[in-house]
Amino acid sequence: MPSRQEPGDKDPEEIPDKCPNCGKKGTFVRDEESGEMVCSNCGFVLREKEEETGPSFSSSEAGTLEVTSGPPTSIAQPDMGLATVIGREGTDASGTGLSSRTKSSVERMRVWDRRSQPDQSAYRSMSKAFDEIKTVAAKLSVGQGAIERAAYIYRKALEKRLTRGRSLTQLSAAALYAACRDLQIPRSLKDVAAAGNVSKKDLSRSYRTLVTELDIRIPVEDPIRSVPKIGSAIGASPRTMRRAQEILRMAAAKGVSAGKDPMGLAGAALYIASHLEGEGKSQPIVAKASEVTEVTVRNRYRALKSSLKL
Repeated sequence: MPSRQEPGDKDPEEIPDKCPNCGKKGTFVRDEESGEMVCSNCGFVLREKEEETGPSFSSSEAGTLEVTSGPPTSIAQPDMGLATVIGREGTDASGTGLSSRTKSSVERMRVWDRRSQPDQSAYRSMSKAFDEIKTVAAKLSVGQGAIERAAYIYRKALEKRLTRGRSLTQLSAAALYAACRDLQIPRSLKDVAAAGNVSKKDLSRSYRTLVTELDIRIPVEDPIRSVPKIGSAIGASPRTMRRAQEILRMAAAKGVSAGKDPMGLAGAALYIASHLEGEGKSQPIVAKASEVTEVTVRNRYRALKSSLKL
């Protein structure tokens, strides 16, 4: 459910006092599921993903919360954040020098720690892939959940040796795109390809390989989630966006949207809603924002209009 958040709840440098699109002061609406922050007055998408920052907490034996320090474990790190580092200072925590017997024991521990480290070439390759995933995710403004899911998919691909003979950059971007699809985060193939600096054709091929070989069950994307993104791009009002979402719900109830491109459906619904609300957005503008052709918008518009008697 969307929640309302006052502009003063966070640092003014992060959230402005007024909407940069309409210039009016007021509250912003944040969708808890997608993380998008939208202006309640004009529907402008202020941020596509809000991330929570702050100290981490753990439960003590007494049942109280305690603030913990240090980085948490993460599957998006080659060592999952569990690596050990044995220093060479020769002193304990208080700065007192170690005895010769203790130094000998620590040295043996250091040798075995070094021998227990994973293969360096595989470690470097995985580290580079995870860095690529995090870089693309930062460009797309997706959260840690998508990064963790993409890292999990990449590790599965590594286990099945799907990385052999394939570009690390393409496979990393494909893993992130699969994670976005799996978590129903509205990021198109074009968005991920541009952020990962790969072609749509190569990204699509790598994505199909991951889905097929790893047997990933991708849920059907809900076109309603794409309405705020497209509506903000074409300058549609909140009333028009809500009308478009109502149209899409009606279409889903009648089975009209089955098997159709979600972005094309969302664009067509916004095109219809804009004319019903007197805004009259043109098909080329809607098609460009939806990243589909005008023919697709026109076909989806005709199907929605005839089936829903609009």
